Amino acid sequence: MKRQNYFNFKSILSSKVFNNSCEKRLTKYSLTTMLHSKCRNNIYPSSDKILRFNVPDEKVLWNELWKEYMPVDYTAVFVKNKPWADPDINDRSFKPKWNVLDGSVNRKSFISDYEIRENFPINPMGRTGLTGRGILGKWGPNHAADPIVTKWKLSNKQTIINKSSKKPILQFVAIKRRDCGEWAIPGGMVDPGELVSATLKREFMEEALNSLESNESEFSEIKNKIEQFFTSGQEIYKGYVDDPRNTDNAWMETVAMQFHDEKGDCVSELLLNAGDDAVGVTWMDISKDLPLYASHSTFIKEVATQMNAHW
Repeated sequence: MKRQNYFNFKSILSSKVFNNSCEKRLTKYSLTTMLHSKCRNNIYPSSDKILRFNVPDEKVLWNELWKEYMPVDYTAVFVKNKPWADPDINDRSFKPKWNVLDGSVNRKSFISDYEIRENFPINPMGRTGLTGRGILGKWGPNHAADPIVTKWKLSNKQTIINKSSKKPILQFVAIKRRDCGEWAIPGGMVDPGELVSATLKREFMEEALNSLESNESEFSEIKNKIEQFFTSGQEIYKGYVDDPRNTDNAWMETVAMQFHDEKGDCVSELLLNAGDDAVGVTWMDISKDLPLYASHSTFIKEVATQMNAHW
């Protein structure tokens, strides 16, 4: 089914919410680089043949009229009737409250109030070439949290300096995703009613430390150390994620927080062990050459900039 939705991008830029969360980044990155690219012009993830309708850069924004736009409609079969997923948008029993906290489900966007057309929430960052939910559970924003755990790369207790940039090398805990094989920050979805701070700790423990398979004493040690280490962190980003799972009607948003082990004597001493949705985990050197999942390279670059580390 064809749905033409013309979203006013200028209203996003002038909104108070957008300016509060993204103003600094707008001074660093042009609007062109903010156009999502990983959720356009490709085969949709976890599907063998769902090819998105091709969307060129100049047709991404909704305020660009495009009568020929014919997005593919797709919601994965396995998503339907899952306890963590919304019902079909046309289910008469489904009466979501958009742009607000809907019971325990957060349907608010970090970007701005999103538009509703023909009952469907509209991706505020533009066309993706695909309608429906894809493999995402919620219509509208799907909220995640990404803990960026860092330390300095050391040799004989001395910080290693990159020869070309003359800056210290920073490392972060990276996991290899089970679903696509790409390296990423060990984050995940915020459960309904869950605080972001709890999600950050839970996801790091599950994916980077395999806490789900640890015994009681191991879990207690891990939890105590992580609880202490995660008491203070630096917010790196809050907003839209250029995620390959995004559609015109469902998209990812995240809060990315950095937790730094300055002396290398806290979380650095824990044994990394891939678990849950991860098949690999490592301390990875930060550099511009890292091919990371979704918008994760942008988050990591921001960390390197703030730490005056090699990039």
